[in-house]
Amino acid sequence: MLPGVPRLELPVLRGDRVVLRPLEERDVAPLAAILAEPSVARWWGAWDEARVRAALLDEDEEGVLAVEFEGSLAGVLLVGEEADPEYRHASLDISLRTADQGKRLAGEALRLVIAHLIEARAHHRFTIDPAADNERAIRAYSRLGFRPVGIMRRYERAPDGSWHDGLLMDLLAEELGGR
Repeated sequence: MLPGVPRLELPVLRGDRVVLRPLEERDVAPLAAILAEPSVARWWGAWDEARVRAALLDEDEEGVLAVEFEGSLAGVLLVGEEADPEYRHASLDISLRTADQGKRLAGEALRLVIAHLIEARAHHRFTIDPAADNERAIRAYSRLGFRPVGIMRRYERAPDGSWHDGLLMDLLAEELGGR
């Protein structure tokens, strides 16, 4: 936690099409099903209800938001904060169910949370780190204004056990697209 900065508790955020809200117990089973979809598991690995509950619903976990679209759970958005004031920034990660990919919902969700973090938490910089070959995610993040910083070699273990590269991208508050 940042000295003098309150614990990260994100409110319900409403956009034109998406609603972001804190993850709840009722989301565990549907989120586990979303994370098990092949187009999601390819990037996120193996998840089941026990892992979702332990890793994302833990009472001490900060910054885990359910992404709702048309009244149902469409995915998850993770927000982290760097605690060192000399390196202060927020990190983001998002995943959507297969049926909602390609609808620009991730961009709307990220724009909502970034705008909130700028206003409420005085963040000036944001990072996101898709797999280097996740072209759809990279295009979506680029539309928001994220820029490639560099390749992180053998950054993440894939579900098949092999290592793959990640692309570190960042965004400064004044670069946020769609304002």
